[in-house]
Amino acid sequence: MNPTLVNVLRGAAVESTHCGALAVLDAAGAVRWQLGDIDRPIFPRSAVKVLQALPLVESGAADQLGLADEELAIACASHNGEEVHVRTAAAMLAKTGLDVSALECGTHWPYLDTAAHAIARAGRAPTALNNNCSGKHAGFLCLACALHGHGKPDLQRFTVGYVAPDHPVMREVTAALQAATGFDLTVAPRGVDGCSIPTFAIPLRHLAQAFARVGTGVGLSDGHARAARRLRTAVAKAPFMVAGTGRFDTRVMERLGERVFCKVGAEGVFCASLPEQGLGVAVKIDDGNNARAAEVVMAAVIEALVPLDDAEATFMRGLSDVRLSNWNGVEVGRLVASSVLRANLVA
Repeated sequence: MNPTLVNVLRGAAVESTHCGALAVLDAAGAVRWQLGDIDRPIFPRSAVKVLQALPLVESGAADQLGLADEELAIACASHNGEEVHVRTAAAMLAKTGLDVSALECGTHWPYLDTAAHAIARAGRAPTALNNNCSGKHAGFLCLACALHGHGKPDLQRFTVGYVAPDHPVMREVTAALQAATGFDLTVAPRGVDGCSIPTFAIPLRHLAQAFARVGTGVGLSDGHARAARRLRTAVAKAPFMVAGTGRFDTRVMERLGERVFCKVGAEGVFCASLPEQGLGVAVKIDDGNNARAAEVVMAAVIEALVPLDDAEATFMRGLSDVRLSNWNGVEVGRLVASSVLRANLVA
């Protein structure tokens, strides 16, 4: 059984616990810190979007289309669906000659309530551009443009079904994911992600190593190493694109810049690159909890492993030891990294 990584306190008593596993590795595959089972394959979901975006840059598509930092950042994003996210994803599509109708990620209301309310007040409905994965899918369509031949008139016909496992776009994306993780995806459990692309179950050990590789370039092909560096730089320059208002990923990367690249995934998954330490991090919370657990674990890891000044340390402590209040603003408890987690991170 995996250990408790996060405690939910009501007053001073533990009300709930969140168990999970944590892997911190270097690019050579050496385990630096480990808690729980890091060899059980888990679906990383959106946490691996930067790995899925490697072919966008490596193929030359980003250069051919003149993608800006904001556009490369949103290709790695699970965004709130705010207006700036919508405009940026739409601009990427326009550079290929495509529009929202080409997206195969599906439609949902923006994650951010104020963005959803603005659409409703205007009497409009959300579109696929509001989908948190629209930037990633716009990136896939930019990659399709490069694979098919930029400027060819039948691009739209080529892109139909790009989410299917055997489409040339998904074959490139899957190959990049396998190369970065070093895990044989032909034998991995496979499912369908929320945005309809294939998702593969990969052990935390391999995910953490992949993110160490993203942060250092070690173990990646020259093309993927250059792509990883460019994507990380773009995200550091435009972290709002990766998530948005109030979100953990955006807040941490706005504060710490290129020292941390972090990306949440559904069902309690979180991955990060710590380039200056040469480390990659992968977290899975057993009960699938993100905001109440996975974020706290990632904050504790960053707090322990990344050199921080006093103000930065205070900021990160506010994310690893979270005050819980009721509707009257009265503090009722805390959400805290467990003593087991903190003790192992300093061991």
